[in-house]
Amino acid sequence: MADIKTRPLSPHLTVWRWGPHMVVSILHRATGTALSFAGLAVLTWWLAAIAGGGDEYVSFTRAMGSPFGLIVLVGLTWSFFQHLLSGIRHLVMDSGAAFELGINKTFAILTIVGSVALTAAVWFYLLGVPK
Repeated sequence: MADIKTRPLSPHLTVWRWGPHMVVSILHRATGTALSFAGLAVLTWWLAAIAGGGDEYVSFTRAMGSPFGLIVLVGLTWSFFQHLLSGIRHLVMDSGAAFELGINKTFAILTIVGSVALTAAVWFYLLGVPK
């Protein structure tokens, strides 16, 4: 039998250096969860408000137009774009491409930068240019 001390240990989080590809992997799971729960809740509330009529829709728009509501909506928008771009990254990697470390890290960084840029573009369009 081999001595236990000479057997290799499994890699641990303290062994691996954190990189953008690890962050994007975790963000993909987190944004998927956020979209599933918070996104579904807001969508359901919106549909119920539409079905409920004018007063209920006004209540919904007032809540979503508040500072907290806007934070929720911007967060959901970012979650959507982050999850979308990360999913595209995974699709490309599933085809066998972008496994080289440099390309993988660059692709991961682009998903983060792209999601922030797309979120900003959507909200600048929706809210208009400040005057």
